[in-house]
Amino acid sequence: MNAQRRPSANPLRSSLVRHLLVVCFAATLLAACGKTDGSAPLVPVEIDRSTSCTLDGMLLADYPGPKAQIHYADRAEPDFFCDTVEMFAIYFKPEQVRQVRALFVQDMGKADWTEPRDNWIDAKAAWYVHGSSRHGSMGPTIASFALEGDAQKFATEHGGKVVAFADVTPAMAVLDGGVLHDQGM
Repeated sequence: MNAQRRPSANPLRSSLVRHLLVVCFAATLLAACGKTDGSAPLVPVEIDRSTSCTLDGMLLADYPGPKAQIHYADRAEPDFFCDTVEMFAIYFKPEQVRQVRALFVQDMGKADWTEPRDNWIDAKAAWYVHGSSRHGSMGPTIASFALEGDAQKFATEHGGKVVAFADVTPAMAVLDGGVLHDQGM
């Protein structure tokens, strides 16, 4: 009985298929490396003398109190705010439909109130003091702290109520600079 011989595979075709598979696999790996799906951790961007507020163009370095930044999924550079109240006001706006990747505020337990630099922390993990006697660039502000103890100490010295991020409300983030409560006129 004659055994049927299988026709030998075309060596050129086998080599081409192997190379094509390797190229497709490599392309998939490269595409995955460059993918920015928002899952990569973000780092805050430090301000300098020319960094200006997204809302009003004020130079952040020229004013006291905590600063903030919002990182959006559709932009490489963050929006900067000369005051935490501005950040909250924008974040709470019902028409805010852009995907927020990260929020950062300054830890005023470490930063100098009159010239805050560095000391950026995750805004959602921070503690806040609302209603203190200390003012930021826009008047009354919401002071931000990494540690609840630092927020409590600040509230004892300057008044106000300590709250977590989840307890800050839109009513606390009114952009009137306190003018609606000014009784001196």
